[in-house]
Amino acid sequence: MPLAKDLLHPSPEEEKRKHKKKRLVQSPNSYFMDVKCPGCYKITTVFSHAQTVVLCVGCSTVLCQPTGGKARLTEGKWCTNVVIWGFEFVF
Repeated sequence: MPLAKDLLHPSPEEEKRKHKKKRLVQSPNSYFMDVKCPGCYKITTVFSHAQTVVLCVGCSTVLCQPTGGKARLTEGKWCTNVVIWGFEFVF
């Protein structure tokens, strides 16, 4: 009787939906991102699941607000690159 799905080679979408400790290779859901302020153009590193309000170093404007899970970027702010497990992704 063959299995309905391959347990050794799960699809990336299926792995993403699983709990971080139930994946084939454990990996966190969080990451660090560089957020650029549109007012003073300074870059601030922000944790994706920040639990406090993150302010810009230069002009003290609010960059992101905490929610129940991931932090929400304020309107007009944009992320320049994301670092996940030491790998940097540039947008």
